[in-house]
Amino acid sequence: MPLDVRVATSMAEAAGILTADQRTKLLSGGTLMMRDVNEGRLLDGTLLRITDPAYRQMNTSGARIELGAGVTMAMVSNNRDLAFLHAAARSIGGPAIRQMATIGGNLFAQTPYGDFAVALLALDAQVMVQSGYGSARSMPLDEFLGARERGVSGLVAGVQFSKPQNAADFRFRKVSRVKPKGIAVMSIAAHLPNTGGRISQARVAYGAMAPTAVRARGVERALEGKALDAASIQAAKAAALEGTRPATDAIASEWYRREVLPVHLGRLLTGEGR
Repeated sequence: MPLDVRVATSMAEAAGILTADQRTKLLSGGTLMMRDVNEGRLLDGTLLRITDPAYRQMNTSGARIELGAGVTMAMVSNNRDLAFLHAAARSIGGPAIRQMATIGGNLFAQTPYGDFAVALLALDAQVMVQSGYGSARSMPLDEFLGARERGVSGLVAGVQFSKPQNAADFRFRKVSRVKPKGIAVMSIAAHLPNTGGRISQARVAYGAMAPTAVRARGVERALEGKALDAASIQAAKAAALEGTRPATDAIASEWYRREVLPVHLGRLLTGEGR
């Protein structure tokens, strides 16, 4: 059966279609899926588009940020309230790609893609998933990424997270061989809230260092409750590889990724190149 295209006018309708038919795939920005179509890897089934304005809605003025899954990287880059995420959004392809690439699509990107998901993971984001015609449920992003590998049923409607009280507490770094829009050798994001000169509730995440974006829990433990100084940064670098499972691909070898991760983590934590 050849590929078919359907249009849903509401997110509830889209969620119902996706839940009822596992062969239907949501076409959001299409930056990765259409490549599969054009290169013959996706030949049959149904592609579903959503025209509901809520799918691209942004609520960014308060302490709690809400972004629809259809919000594009260009929309993030152009929003002043999201200045702390501009580096992550602008790391996704070139200007034409950012006009199409969506937050929701990035959550499904296979490593070494998915750099924006790394930033969201460091921000402790919640994913809103809607199944059928019911209301959306909230799921921690790290839990969602694990469920994604098993096949998530329903529609990713959006993401929510708390805005950093201090933009300087959030840091993002993408390492690539081709600047500025190359595929990631790795990406690193860190949210390091500072209370009384010490880090509280540290969150650090990696991309391209495991099958999905992953928390760097050893680094978080090394930084928690510490001042961000030479001693704590050295401890973080020593714990950098804990829990990582990098792959060898056309971009970099497993060995290379392991070798350079502590170096780039140290640069992120010291603010080098910001």
